[in-house]
Amino acid sequence: MKGKSTNRAGKISIGKILTYIFAFFWAFMTIFPVVITFLSSFKNNVEINTGMFSLPKVWRFSNYIDAWKLAHIGRAVGNSLFLSFATTVLVTVIGISASYILARKNFSVVKKIYTLFLVGVMVPIHCTIIPVSALAGNIQAKNEYWFLVLVYTAFNLAQAIFLYTGFIQGIDKEMDEAAFMDGCGEIHLLYKIIFPLCKPIIFTEAIFVFTFCYGELVYSLTLLSEESKYTMARAVLSFTGNHTVEYGPIFASIIVAVFPMLLLYILFHEKIQAGMMAGAVKG
Repeated sequence: MKGKSTNRAGKISIGKILTYIFAFFWAFMTIFPVVITFLSSFKNNVEINTGMFSLPKVWRFSNYIDAWKLAHIGRAVGNSLFLSFATTVLVTVIGISASYILARKNFSVVKKIYTLFLVGVMVPIHCTIIPVSALAGNIQAKNEYWFLVLVYTAFNLAQAIFLYTGFIQGIDKEMDEAAFMDGCGEIHLLYKIIFPLCKPIIFTEAIFVFTFCYGELVYSLTLLSEESKYTMARAVLSFTGNHTVEYGPIFASIIVAVFPMLLLYILFHEKIQAGMMAGAVKG
């Protein structure tokens, strides 16, 4: 008995050691680029090119001033937050409404529509850049946030509906029947009963949508040309010239841009983690 307990304790200790080693390695790989970015945000091009891993010889806080004044990074971050929030709300409302129909109704066309959304998941978003840009030019929608929000919403709906539909299908239909017997209507059933039960998967998808919109560059670069409407990713390119690139202000802009996302995670990390875990278990 003592031998078995000793072997078991040895196995557990080895397993824990391996887990700690992996966790330390993962944390190092995650935090190290952030540290390098932070240090580089106080350097000039020479220091970055000759010693990216060393401490700055002179802490150039002017890089943050340049990021704030020349690239208007504060305004750009606000623009990105607005686009991300508006898109996330639209994807959530439209996606959960469509998913309720696809999961609960037995219309003959439902399966065909659901198949189209599944195909939409496999379509790379940026392969449609030319037709979308042409459409924006034809309807004079360039430099218009509403058009960019609709583009982001359209390309995120497929994944949202795929996830929401699968989650709603896992909810017992007897709950719907009981609600209807109590005089509950379709809209009340959806937003008062189904919607709260779907909060885990909604938070999971909201993370994907928000982070995608916040950091998206290609469509914002194509559809936005007014400097006052630049997004965060677009504004960073202000330090890129024809012959030189100012890396210090770019790294400073990245640090400023990351701060809102870090703050959101600190405020909502419990719901984010619960949503990820519940979505994984449900799937």
